[in-house]
Amino acid sequence: MSETPAVQVNSLVKDFKGSFGQGLIRAVNKVSFEIAPGEVYGLIGPNGSGKSTTMKALLGLVSPSEGSCAIFGRDSTKVDSRQDVGFLPENPYFYKHLSGEETIRFYGKLCGMKGKVLRDRTMELLTLVGLEDARSRRLGGYSKGMLQRIGLAQALVQDPRLLILDEPTAGVDPIGSRQIRDLIFKLKDRGFTVFLCSHLLEQVQEVCDRVGIIHKGSLVREGPLEELISIEDQTEIILRNATPGLLDSIRNLTSREEGVQLIRTGNPRTTLERLFLRETMERDQQEPEELRREPAEGTETKEGERS
Repeated sequence: MSETPAVQVNSLVKDFKGSFGQGLIRAVNKVSFEIAPGEVYGLIGPNGSGKSTTMKALLGLVSPSEGSCAIFGRDSTKVDSRQDVGFLPENPYFYKHLSGEETIRFYGKLCGMKGKVLRDRTMELLTLVGLEDARSRRLGGYSKGMLQRIGLAQALVQDPRLLILDEPTAGVDPIGSRQIRDLIFKLKDRGFTVFLCSHLLEQVQEVCDRVGIIHKGSLVREGPLEELISIEDQTEIILRNATPGLLDSIRNLTSREEGVQLIRTGNPRTTLERLFLRETMERDQQEPEELRREPAEGTETKEGERS
């Protein structure tokens, strides 16, 4: 017997009432897909394409006009389907006067946790998202990336099996985005199922196993990432330290084969984001320890002033 899918969306339709006598406006049109347990699935599309409406239908925040959504086999319109779900919205709201630790404890109490169980869970989550050193700092002093990570921590408080993320790296700098993506990899390694919506295509490509492309309410492509992005009539060969003579030999061989065309040769390209991360993060790691330390209290600065 096959395992129950973590997410099932079957022929989902969602119509909204238009204004000024426009009639019904179809936001989602016959969308169907499944997410297997332990899989990272990305739903991508431009703004207004219907991806957020699909996510809201799955969460039970809007009712389908037609079709159905299910989470681990339970109808998503039923309250009990959300027991195994953690959700991080695009712009989460937190009480800025609370510290990171107080925020996690607050959400833990909402889930019925208390005492040592709550304390241990709070520290476990702060460590997981890399905020244990900032646990006593008020959220008003957190960066956008730190707020997204504390949002991930609160979404994991009740140890859900499915994590739903809406634009998890929106407005976050490249280093913060990398930290969030690394967290998604950690969650996958722990067996979590992750469903994320985004329009940042490179980030989706890095973390997702399967991808659905939604456009004007319809799912236009869907499947394993590697199958979607492969160019079927081209074969890639990557060589290290190839000599000019070897490259000439390869060109001569391809010219003798009927119907074979050598498209291009040259060095492979990285991305601007990877270049930025390498140049900034590696320099931070190589910087001498004494330059990274702040002056101790009462020591002299270079100008001769006391700190």
